[in-house]
Amino acid sequence: MDKAENLVAEIETLGEKLAKAKTSIKSRFIGQSRVVDLTLSALLCGGHGLLIGLPGLGKTRLVDALSTVMGLDGSRIQFTPDLMPADILGSEVLDEGQDGKRSFRFIEGPIFCQLLLADEINRASPRTQSALLQAMQEKQVSIAGKERDLGRPFHVLATQNPIEQEGTYPLPEAQLDRFLVQIDVDYPDRQTEKEIILATTGIEETGVKQVFTARELLDAQTLLRRMPVGEAVLDLILDLVRSCRPDDELASDAVQQNVAWGPGPRAAQALMMMVRAAALLDGRLVPTIDDVADMARPVLMHRMALSFAAKARGETLGSLIDSVVAKSMKREAAA
Repeated sequence: MDKAENLVAEIETLGEKLAKAKTSIKSRFIGQSRVVDLTLSALLCGGHGLLIGLPGLGKTRLVDALSTVMGLDGSRIQFTPDLMPADILGSEVLDEGQDGKRSFRFIEGPIFCQLLLADEINRASPRTQSALLQAMQEKQVSIAGKERDLGRPFHVLATQNPIEQEGTYPLPEAQLDRFLVQIDVDYPDRQTEKEIILATTGIEETGVKQVFTARELLDAQTLLRRMPVGEAVLDLILDLVRSCRPDDELASDAVQQNVAWGPGPRAAQALMMMVRAAALLDGRLVPTIDDVADMARPVLMHRMALSFAAKARGETLGSLIDSVVAKSMKREAAA
């Protein structure tokens, strides 16, 4: 009983602290609460986020605010076609000492941080993109035959322009799957845009304040994994993910006809973590099936692909996922 009471108290305390963090972030990244919640959730889950949006919508500003509020050592890489893996990871240089002896010294690249902003990640070549694969999954990199640990915690928030695709290299499926969520950043509404104009064209801008430390974020990530999840939520997660695979018995005719390939087990793991984060940010102790429905798009969008025929017919993944969610929720309600 004491353990349960302690868990409840810890979750409530963390919820209050997260509310302060959200308020501080929103003072810098005005409006778009959904984007803030999803990005903060990705950090709470210990994962990475892929921010999709046009230039000038504040993606870089959001990551900068997150770095300050969460007390993380941030770094930024502007991905370009001529960027090389060594520009990200670092390299060894030959030094000569005062005694004339020569030795190799490793100079760390910008990836040795706690929060990495990979700006326009699809503009770099596949060779350079692959430099992030081991880092994102194993939180370490292999350089000159030696494995080097990255910062703790370590998160990648990558941005991508959905419109301008000339001279870009689409991310491979293996790398997309390493992003916990896809976060779509849309145009602000009229009132929000008005607030942005007033807040950013004056003499001074509102600053953000640090709320967390890196150690406290690691503790929050551990606490998140201790949050209980009901059997109904777990079953819905499994049904939803499996229903999006065209060769699964739960797949609807629409999925079988339109989906080329569906999400793997990592999608179910991501949903399990994200529903906990959604409940925590909303001030609740346990996630519900509504959280599963709400997190479906961000978790599944980049883990599925439409067939060529479906694209030609004008089908969209978003509407397809929504239909799968609706059917899964209906099936869960009838069970």
